[in-house]
Amino acid sequence: MLQSYVKIAWRNLVRNRAFSAINIVGLALGLATCLLIMLFVLDELSYDRYNDKADRMVRVVFHAVMNGGEINEANVMPPVAQTLKADYPEVEDATRIHTVGSPGITVGDKSFRDDQLAYVDSNFLQVFTLPLIQGDAKTALIQPNTAVITQEMARKYFGNENPLGKFVTIKSWNALFKVTGVMNKMPVNSHFHFDMFMSMAGVSDAKSPTWMTSGFFTYLVLNKGYNPKQLEAKLPQMVSKYMGPQIQKVFGLNMTQFRQKGNDIAFLLQPLTDIHLHSNLTGEMDANGDVQYVYIFGAIAVFMLLIACINFMNLSTAGASKRAKEVGIRKVLGSVRQSLANQFLIESLLLTMIALVLAIGIVYLALPLFNDLAGKTLTLNFGESVWLLPSLLLLGVLVSILAGSYPAFFLSSFKPIVVLKGTKFTGDKKSIGLRSGLVVVQFSISIILMIGTTVVYRQLSYIQNKRLGYSKEQVLVLPDTWQLAKKEEVFRNQIMQDPRVVRVSMSGYLPAGPSYNNNYMMYSESNPDQFVKGLRYDVDYEYIPTLGMEMAAGRNFAKEYGTDSSGVILNETAVRTFGWHGNVVGKSIGHTENDGLKRTYRVIGVVKDFHFRSLHESISPLVMILGRNNGTMIVKAKTKDVSGLLASLENQWKQLATDAPFTYSFLDKRFNDTYLAEQKTGRILGLFAGLTIFVACLGLFGLATFTAEQRTKEIGVRKVLGASVASIVGLLSKDFLKLVLIAILLAVPVAWYVMDKWLQSFAYKIDMAWWVFALAGVLAVGIALLTVSFQSVKAALMNPVQSLRSE
Repeated sequence: MLQSYVKIAWRNLVRNRAFSAINIVGLALGLATCLLIMLFVLDELSYDRYNDKADRMVRVVFHAVMNGGEINEANVMPPVAQTLKADYPEVEDATRIHTVGSPGITVGDKSFRDDQLAYVDSNFLQVFTLPLIQGDAKTALIQPNTAVITQEMARKYFGNENPLGKFVTIKSWNALFKVTGVMNKMPVNSHFHFDMFMSMAGVSDAKSPTWMTSGFFTYLVLNKGYNPKQLEAKLPQMVSKYMGPQIQKVFGLNMTQFRQKGNDIAFLLQPLTDIHLHSNLTGEMDANGDVQYVYIFGAIAVFMLLIACINFMNLSTAGASKRAKEVGIRKVLGSVRQSLANQFLIESLLLTMIALVLAIGIVYLALPLFNDLAGKTLTLNFGESVWLLPSLLLLGVLVSILAGSYPAFFLSSFKPIVVLKGTKFTGDKKSIGLRSGLVVVQFSISIILMIGTTVVYRQLSYIQNKRLGYSKEQVLVLPDTWQLAKKEEVFRNQIMQDPRVVRVSMSGYLPAGPSYNNNYMMYSESNPDQFVKGLRYDVDYEYIPTLGMEMAAGRNFAKEYGTDSSGVILNETAVRTFGWHGNVVGKSIGHTENDGLKRTYRVIGVVKDFHFRSLHESISPLVMILGRNNGTMIVKAKTKDVSGLLASLENQWKQLATDAPFTYSFLDKRFNDTYLAEQKTGRILGLFAGLTIFVACLGLFGLATFTAEQRTKEIGVRKVLGASVASIVGLLSKDFLKLVLIAILLAVPVAWYVMDKWLQSFAYKIDMAWWVFALAGVLAVGIALLTVSFQSVKAALMNPVQSLRSE
């Protein structure tokens, strides 16, 4: 019986090639989209789950509320890890990471610069599951100046030689590290990535008792089954016990007084597996994802699959009249309804499996493009993921049942006495209403995606063109110039002599991309109890003019004023936060150092507000202090020959006989990289919006075909009575336009709500203009008319004699 079902199903697919092809293409695109997004979502959800103890690991983060804003940092103070392990028995283990960037490594006469390094505690490899290929994880990092490197790094440094026992040098630290272990490359789905882990045993800052400076990423392993929230509830006691005395010393306030003034300090616990999708704190080691995008893409996958199934239903029922007599004869010859339903379900399964095979092929071809758009390295490997093929087969079966059940029971319900009399089957009002409702759903989804894509692109354009308060064009950033040592000033002077260079500043505090970060507590001398939390920038005399910033009041730092070493420049937000009005030049602010020593600074100028963080965040108070920060040069150029300038700079760098390679970045690129996640989302949304519209049009084409076939005789009568082609096209099109208009009415409020929620994550954002929704509606109507017109014109041009004979 099954063989008979399959044989008949295959014959029907071949006989109705056009409908079969449209069905298969629609289903294949829906399944391929679903599979691509499934790979994306699974990858996002898999972060840090490679760790054996991931289900009971948490990261300790710092949260503080101060006058002027909040502090939310991913790293905490040096003593936190040991204190938690010693004072709380529910903490099984604690370990830390202290990042150091890419200081540059020398092996023999070769220099390397592109590796990421970090200090870690000796138990790090026992907390995180990073197995060693060579060496002992328990002892590799116990001794000072020992290091574990990746296998890739070992090959780059030592070739085919055994790396164990060999040494690498970091000249800028005057330090030699012995290789005691080799591990595989870190998993891609980790919230941090390093090429070399060095023992923290010899780091003096790691042993510091201060609770007033941070910089240590701290992870805990809790006892099995223990709820992190229970430990988090106990942490205010730790704050009072250990931070209280130091706050008293620095601010002159006990914890009760400190909190009574509206301030608060807390430590929070983040589950390790939540970091990638749910954390966006200051100082994250890598750029994290966003759970909102997982929800958005997951919804798109469901929508695409739903639309593909809707198409199948519409196209199957559109061709129902062609199979009405077949059903009637089968019933007369004794076939029962269940047998007929099984026949049509087998046809659905066969078509779905063909579409599934095609979808897998599409995914293989599309993965490189999708990886480029999403910034991923996804693969479709049935050998590595044994669960994947059974899951896809199960998905195919479920889709075939979902898409084929309604057409199966619809087709098997035909009454033989009606269809064998020659009466054309038109279906009842319920089935027609269902098909119309499905088209409304399809176009509602398409319109929502069109509006969403337009809003994302407009917001990105707004970000690109918004006045930032500084100039990012033709600004070069030369990092780690401290490696030139005494020749750093020589290099700077050589740069200044180039006519293509306008100005050069030396500061590691940059308004875009990775930057030095320095939280700063200050108070007005007239109100010493009112603290303001801000950021401190250490800058030189050239910083403000090099970056094209403007002064709102007062002046810039100047060499002719010897007292500027105790002067500060505030931004406008800092002035407002202090509650000052009028002329603020000459007013004084105070700052208490970690050792309790108080310093007073005089305001010499106010710089106009500029965006030194992502536009997701509001501008916070900022204080600039004179203190040239050696280590990074900011070069303002004015030339079309940028490549020539770079070649000249590199040549000058090499002439100064440094072992470190010449590196640079552009400030505008650093700015753009801040919004890579939004840019990727916009591109992916645009791609899926186009696919959704295309697949939805296939469904509309199916419904247009069905309607045209059902109204063939009516069209013939109208033409005989003198109706024009245009009037007939209008007659057939108006019903579909009604469906699209209903879809617009349903989609617009949903799209507005969703995109308004998304825009709320930006402190500076566009207004959703009415024309965005109007444009989406016009496009939807235009696309629908183009789709329907093919069948409408075809039906209108048909010879009326043939139309009248058709029934």
